[in-house]
Amino acid sequence: MRIREFRLNHDEQVIVKVSKEVLSLYHISVAEDDGDTDYDVFDLRHDIADGDKAVVHTELSIVGNDGKTMHAECTTEGSPDEAPRAEVHRLVKMNFYHLLHELVELPPAPWGILHGVRPTKIVHRYIEKGMDREAVIRRLMTDFEASREKAELITDLAYYQRPFLAQTTPRTVSIYVGIPFCLSRCLYCSFPANVLPADKELDRFMEVFQRDLDAVRRAIDTYGFTVQNIYIGGGTPTSLPDAYFEDMMQRVVSAFYHDGIKEFTVEAGRPDSMSPAKIACMVKYNVGRVSVNPQTMQLRTLKRIGRQHTPEDILKMYRDLREAGIPSINMDLIVGLPGEGPEDMQDTIDKVLALEPEDVTLHALALKRGSLLKMQLDETELPDDETVRKMFNIALSSVEASGRRPYYLYRQGYQSGQMENIGCCVAGAESLYNIQIMEEHQTILGIGGAATSKIVNPKTLRLKTSFNAKDLAVYLDRVDTYIEKRDMLLKEAYGDEEE
Repeated sequence: MRIREFRLNHDEQVIVKVSKEVLSLYHISVAEDDGDTDYDVFDLRHDIADGDKAVVHTELSIVGNDGKTMHAECTTEGSPDEAPRAEVHRLVKMNFYHLLHELVELPPAPWGILHGVRPTKIVHRYIEKGMDREAVIRRLMTDFEASREKAELITDLAYYQRPFLAQTTPRTVSIYVGIPFCLSRCLYCSFPANVLPADKELDRFMEVFQRDLDAVRRAIDTYGFTVQNIYIGGGTPTSLPDAYFEDMMQRVVSAFYHDGIKEFTVEAGRPDSMSPAKIACMVKYNVGRVSVNPQTMQLRTLKRIGRQHTPEDILKMYRDLREAGIPSINMDLIVGLPGEGPEDMQDTIDKVLALEPEDVTLHALALKRGSLLKMQLDETELPDDETVRKMFNIALSSVEASGRRPYYLYRQGYQSGQMENIGCCVAGAESLYNIQIMEEHQTILGIGGAATSKIVNPKTLRLKTSFNAKDLAVYLDRVDTYIEKRDMLLKEAYGDEEE
């Protein structure tokens, strides 16, 4: 849907943001040219009263291209157990959602106004307040307009996660290693990755990487941390040449590996990045979990999105890892890729499940700024939201019927079909790192290009983050700045207990 103008009577950044999230939810864009539009003006007005309990009165006037105006308004109050400002933001969004539905014929969104990356965090908060399962589900449906299906999904998933989250302590941490290189850039990719450079720049990266790694090793010693999980991601870590991959693995293992490590994961991703030497290296260093990410098993789609491999290459990579003794394999799939439909999704999921991976993650395609797909959208055939939901349901129902159950979930902006990313596994193969990174209960120390450190204060449980630069040149030039910021946040969270 296109409109000529969007008016809002508030310029506060958060109010603007949450109001526009409703537009994004329904792909409503403001025209930047003189082309046809569906409506002339959306005029949205919020009257906000702060206090012990937030109250928001919202009016929406929609002016059609014929000059006729439709108008609706509503007033809502916040919940007494929520922070007033957070409630204001929720009510602003919910009021606009309701009024838009009243004036324009739109289908309900599966997730309602739940827009955040980690909706399960809300459920954990409700559980910790003593709410039972049905009360949580009702709250999600009334306060966020989530469908019962999605409310039940994240409620049950949060209950399932509780024993895994309990395995951490204030001094338990995970390590994320960011290797920001790929052999080529996929059409849909918006991740901060660089096409693999020449050896000279790789040598410089490894030198800087070692300084970053040493700083985290010192922090572990200083604060008495125990490393629970190691996750090597990217980019595509296995895009490194064999000798550099071995070097990187040796450095990481020497610094952080111990006999009590719960989980050691490497994202291998693409078959064109794999080699017998890398498989042997992962076995040598006791890697227990490897990600193999076909995204699709349709050859024409692989070519279209810029993947330099075939479905047969995926099968070979998987079998080589199995024969080498890798105990747990995760496979990622993307739902909603250009040119695909339900039959393609069924064929892909059938082929993947036939391999019997322990873990399958389904990603709804996210049209992110910076991806070639976003820039070429007018030239690319994408399935509509209804088709994507049908494809997602085909994949998820097949995965669940195979005995794998959902154990972690997250959402991104601009996801096709207003769906989600969800990981499912056989019992006992749950990735502790995936649960911890999504629920943000544990300090995670990030090393390398584009890595993020998430530091949870053990006293307040508040989270603060430190980001290494996404731009490789900036990371290499300013690594000491990022080390200093991470050290400062660690001292703020843990330093008092050392004095």
